[in-house]
Formats: sequence, C-alpha cells, structure tokens
Amino acid sequence: MLDPNAYTRRELLRGGLLLASAAAAAPLFIQNSALAMEAMLGGLSSAPGIPDERVLVVVQLSGGNDGLNTVVPFGQPEYYKARPGIAIPQRDVLALSGADGVGLHPQMGALREMYDAGMVSVVQGAGYPNPNRSHFKSMDIWHTADTTATGDGWLGRYFDSECCGFGAGEGGQAKGSPPGIALGRTAPLAMQGRAVQPVSFESEELFKWSAAEIDKDLAEGYDALNRRGAEGGRDTNADFLLRTALDAQVSSDLIRRAVAQRPLAQYPGGGPGAELGRQLQMVAAMIRANLKTRVYYVSLGGFDTHAQQGGPQGRHAQLVKGFSDALKAFYEDLKKQENDARVMTMVFSEFGRRVGQNASQGTDHGTAAPMFLLGPMVKPGVRTEHPDLRDLEEGDLKFTTDFRGVYAGVLNDWLKVDAAKVLGKSYGKFGVVRG
Repeated sequence: MLDPNAYTRRELLRGGLLLASAAAAAPLFIQNSALAMEAMLGGLSSAPGIPDERVLVVVQLSGGNDGLNTVVPFGQPEYYKARPGIAIPQRDVLALSGADGVGLHPQMGALREMYDAGMVSVVQGAGYPNPNRSHFKSMDIWHTADTTATGDGWLGRYFDSECCGFGAGEGGQAKGSPPGIALGRTAPLAMQGRAVQPVSFESEELFKWSAAEIDKDLAEGYDALNRRGAEGGRDTNADFLLRTALDAQVSSDLIRRAVAQRPLAQYPGGGPGAELGRQLQMVAAMIRANLKTRVYYVSLGGFDTHAQQGGPQGRHAQLVKGFSDALKAFYEDLKKQENDARVMTMVFSEFGRRVGQNASQGTDHGTAAPMFLLGPMVKPGVRTEHPDLRDLEEGDLKFTTDFRGVYAGVLNDWLKVDAAKVLGKSYGKFGVVRG
C-alpha cells in the first residue's frame, strides 16, 4: 500500500517531468493518484516491450515550404516553363543518386551529404484529399491527422495510449512513457492529448525555478499538502494549482541542467539556421543527458514566400540551407554521443506552393510537398514518385502519398505502437525503417 507521506521533495524531483505534463488530465489532481502514477511508471521507465531508447524528433517548417524548389524536378520541362524567374537551373541542382530527374536545392549540400551516407529518406508528393490552403486549417489537419482538423494531436494520442490516458493497458495498468518536449512559444496541437500535455518552453532561461526558490516560497504550502494527504484529505483546486506549479518548475531544473552541456558539434551561428540549430542543440543535449522523453518537437518559420522568393541565392535558399545545415550538425552531435542510431527525425510543412510563380516573383499557397525522414535507421533514397507536372488540379500538384501513411510508418516501425489505434484507422504499410 502506498504511503501518503511518500510524495517527498525527492519524489517530486524524480517524477516532475511526467507530472508537469498531466495538468490537463483531470480537474482535481489527487496526491494518492500522483503517487500511484509514479510507482507504476517505476521512475519514468517504459513498459515491457516498449523500446524506450528510441527517440523521434519532429521538425516543422512553418509557412508552407516550396517543395518544388526544395526537391527539384529538373527532369520535367514543365517546371522551368512554370517558373521562368525562380526555377533552379539544372546545372545547379544537387542530383540525388538512385532517383530519376530530381535533386536538392544547391544550398542543401549538408543534407545531400547525409543522403549520400544513406541517412535520408525523401517522400515526395505528401498531402491529403481535398487540400486546404489556409495556414491554420492545413496545419491543424497535419497536427491532428484528420482532414476535419478536429480532435487531439496525433502525437498527443500516442502519449495518451502509452502513458496514463484512455489507452492504458490491460486491467487499467498505466504504461510508462514520459511526456514529449516542445521547443517554442506555444505547445503544438500535434503534441496535445486528452490526458497528457507536452512540456513546452522557448528557452532554458525562460523555463526555470531554482530549488532555493521552491524551498523558500513554496515549502509551507507543499508540507501542508503532504499533511492533508496523510490525513486522507483530497486536493482542493488551490492545491491542484500549487502541485502543478511545483511539478512544472522542478522539471525545468532537470532540463536546464541537461542543456547546460557544451555541444559536440558546430551548429549554424547565423541566418535562419541559427534558431533551428539552437533548438536542435538543446534537444541533442537532453538526449545526451538521458532524459526519458521519446518525442521532441521543434520548428522553423518564414516559409510563406509570396514575394521575392528568389532562385539559387534568394530568401528561400537561405531557409533551406538553414534547416539543412542545422540537421547535419544535429546528427554530428548525436554521432559523437553515440546516440545517432537512437534518433529518427521527421521534417514536414503544412503545404507546398503552387507550381507557377506569381507576379511578385514568389509562390502562393499550394498543396503537396516533400517530407524527409532522417537517421541511420531510415529506408534511404527517394521513396515515392514526384507528382506529374503535366497532370495538375487547378494549377496545383496532386498528392501521391497520404502524409498519414508516413505517420503510421513512424508509429508502427519506430515507436512500436499500433498506428491504427492512434490515428483512428489504417493508412497502409509505409515502411520507414530499413530491414
């Protein structure tokens, strides 16, 4: 039987990262429930059969990345006819081995090096039926894996199924996966579940509460909670808020200590890659510190290139160079840690751009776009056919791969969960891990 006095400061430090995410799990967070959760998780270790050494990193390219100038279909003459001012000249394209007539933007040399090393999977034409060209609606569709753009996030449902939510195991036994971590101003919808919420922060400096401050300012209320629990009392709303604050602030100490380590690789120091590099550097540090978190979420904005997009040296070129350089540095860091084989990265954007350039030497909102999967474990190469530029739908690409099939592959093959239960239906077998 659990001792109601057992929820000491030491237990708070050990379980704070999980409990910080559970603020939305119930209107009243009772002390004994917190104790039971921590005991069943065995100190945040995973349930039998769940490979807790595996990590997924999601990179969101916000604004609608121009897929046609990222993975360039230089073998289709229609590409050059539609984009006389911003197309990437064939002589500059970084051709991809094993692929016919497609290559990377010339500023993506770092990603091409990873591709040549067998660490990149290119999924062309990713999209969904009846595409929406609104940034907000389309992003919600990608985040929920639902074309109605409603419901919980797809990764939130994964965490619910693996932790303490509606997907608990047989006999109501809670499973053991700690929450995800999102770097940014707001927690992405993709990570928000019914029972578990991500730990979210923009920088380690903004996410802190020292142990001394906890002891000085909150000890009295904390001890009162323990006394009430020992007497069999239930948490009030005020108790719930205090306990949630304590949990969140203690988890911040674990994270700040992790990211204080010096990186083992040189991340981009300027341009668009600097922000993404900063985020990935923190993720690498947390992985190096052996945090049990299995999913990290980062993002890079600025891809809404309606005007002056430019060709090989323009604004879009700076953006794709930034995420290419940052990802290469990230995997160099992980390799020096000997953690690269543990980490799969998935890159996506909410939609691509229209095939034809506009009058402002830019591109407007379109539909299908490429996704990338990275890591030593991925099935390498260009995995799907590029959409046919002779067969458009109102000037837009027709998607050739349902993005939810890629999600299903990540869930089934890498995270080792039943994707159909998480996503609500089966989307086929899109294998992402090499045999």
